[in-house]
Amino acid sequence: MKVTKSQSHKVTSLVIFITIFSLIGCDAFVRKFTRKKERVEQETPVIAPEEYKGPQMTKEQLYRQHFLFWQSWHEELITSLDDSRSQKKILDCLKEAVKNLNNMRSMLDQAGQKKLDGYISDMNMLGDEIKRESYGSSNNKSCLQGAERLKMNIMRDFAYAKIKNNLI
Repeated sequence: MKVTKSQSHKVTSLVIFITIFSLIGCDAFVRKFTRKKERVEQETPVIAPEEYKGPQMTKEQLYRQHFLFWQSWHEELITSLDDSRSQKKILDCLKEAVKNLNNMRSMLDQAGQKKLDGYISDMNMLGDEIKRESYGSSNNKSCLQGAERLKMNIMRDFAYAKIKNNLI
């Protein structure tokens, strides 16, 4: 098959046209698929931040809250001792329970503080006993009984109904 001059000229023109078209590109096609820049509004910086105080709670609400926190941490301590969980978990529960007892203590008058100090020292002695028994085998039962006894005594003596007259 022979290629004539006119056919060769048409093919060459077509190749040149396609090359020029691809180099220049179709402007509408390019605009259609190019991302448009979005305007981002800048936030104004906060020059003087204000501290959020949160809702103000009464002494009664604060005492009840700390009592509830103590109670839940003490129950977790008892559960951890009963299930022979790790010593770290047991000591963390004990530390949080003592922290909440100290928060309750700060809200009591001197008579209430003195009474609660005895229970806090008992909790600390329980912690010392747990630290001594690193493997938790034989001493766990006595620690569990001591924790349950402390819980009952604190609940009896420091429930809000009993202590409301001692709040400062």
